[in-house]
Parts: sequence; structure tokens; C-alpha cells
Amino acid sequence: MPICLIVIRSILGLTPPEWAYVASQRKRIEINQGFARTLDRKVRMQPLQPLRCEGATAERLTAMLEVACELMEEGCPIVNGQSIHRLQKADTRGGLETIQSLANMGAPYAMLLYERFLGRPFAGHRDSVSELVGDNLESAIEEVLTKAGISYRKTKRAERIPGFDQAPDFIVPDEFNPQIIIEAKLTEDDGTARDKVTRIQHLAQLSIAGAPAGQQKFQVIACIAGRGFGVRREDMKKMLLATRGKVFTLKTLDRLVECCDLQKFRTKAS
Repeated sequence: MPICLIVIRSILGLTPPEWAYVASQRKRIEINQGFARTLDRKVRMQPLQPLRCEGATAERLTAMLEVACELMEEGCPIVNGQSIHRLQKADTRGGLETIQSLANMGAPYAMLLYERFLGRPFAGHRDSVSELVGDNLESAIEEVLTKAGISYRKTKRAERIPGFDQAPDFIVPDEFNPQIIIEAKLTEDDGTARDKVTRIQHLAQLSIAGAPAGQQKFQVIACIAGRGFGVRREDMKKMLLATRGKVFTLKTLDRLVECCDLQKFRTKAS
């Protein structure tokens, strides 16, 4: 029965996009978040209706199920004291042995699965630390700017900056003379990534409003991280066009200053 897909996903404690991503990485086939969400919704709406699987759909579903079985058998890998793994739960910590043990000992397993189906408790944990995770990217940007001796203004959440309907993440040299705007985002969700792309496009429009043809009042730079930006190629294209190619990841952040107008504000040699 298709409802077994919900049970398996709930045991793993993964969201549909997360399950698809892990399967894609392990099986080296493309399984996008849209496919996973559509499949999950279809099963939830018609849990007893047999699925018609053929071609690419069958290949993707098979990959997801094979990976799910592998994960449940492997259990939780060793993690450091500062991290929490998605499989670091009472039932999946030791693999199939602990799953069976928890079910046999009389624990309300059905209730546990229901909580995970709703997205808790791990979604709550993910939401609570989302800003901390994003801080890693912003800290890396600050380190690059400080090392180059570049004066900058890092804005706070929900802060109001004159001339901007939403405060940019970084302004160089300051909000009184914005010459460079840096938007930073780390996300694992394609929807959140799309929102950031829209935000960057809006900043790009602000940068040319009232400026001479072909010129910008300030340069827009995007620093991104996370699998959310790798889902929709069209969104990446929009971002590259809006920033005129000024898009950086954690791997290319060391070239941030030399490849942008930031070099004009450098006061320290590398």
C-alpha cells in the first residue's frame, strides 16, 4: 500500500525534499524536491490507491526506497558532541535492531510516527537553529571583508535602512553611502532560495533606478550556500543576470574581493 511510504519517511524523520536529496546523492540520479512533494501529497490524499509507476517515476521511487532501507539498517553514524543527526533517535540510533526493539517493548510507536509526520520534533529544532546555521556564511563574509580591511555595515534582523524596503545583509562602506550590497543566504529549501532570488532581483532594480544607462548606483553581490539553490537552474540564471555574475559560494568566497568592486575599498594586502 502507498501509505507505507509515509510510514517509512516518518521512521527516518525526513521531510520529502530531504529524502529525495539523500537518495539523489547516494544513487546518483536526479530526484527533485517537486517530485518528492507531489508523491508525498498524492499518497497522503489517497493512501490506499495503488501507484502507477513507470519510467523515470519508477526509477526515482525505487532509489528512494532502497536508500531508506539502507539508512534504517545502518542506523545513526557517529557524530560529535556539538551536532545532532536526523537518525539520532531512540528507534533509529541502532538501525533495524532498535526499530524492532522499540516496537516490541510497547512504546506508542504510532504516536511517534504521527508527530514526525507533522514535522516535529526535528522541524522545530531546524527552525530554532536556522539563523545560527546562516550565521556561518555571514561570519565567513565578515572574515573576508575584515581581512581585506574593508569597512562595512552588517544590518540586524528587521532593521530599517533608508532607501531600502528591506535591509540588505551587508552594506559597503555604510548605509549613508551604499556602493556595494551583499546578500547572504544558506538554505536547503528551494522555496526559500526562490524568495532570496526575488529579493536580489529587486535590489538589482533599485541599483539601476535613476542611474545613467548601463550603470548602477551600487553593485549587488550574492553569497549563497545550501542545496536549495541547486534545484532550479532558471532561478540561478536569474540571480546571475541580476548580479551581473557576482554570485559566490563558500568555496569561492576567497575570491570575493578581487572579483568585485570591493577591491576599491581594500586597505590591507592579502
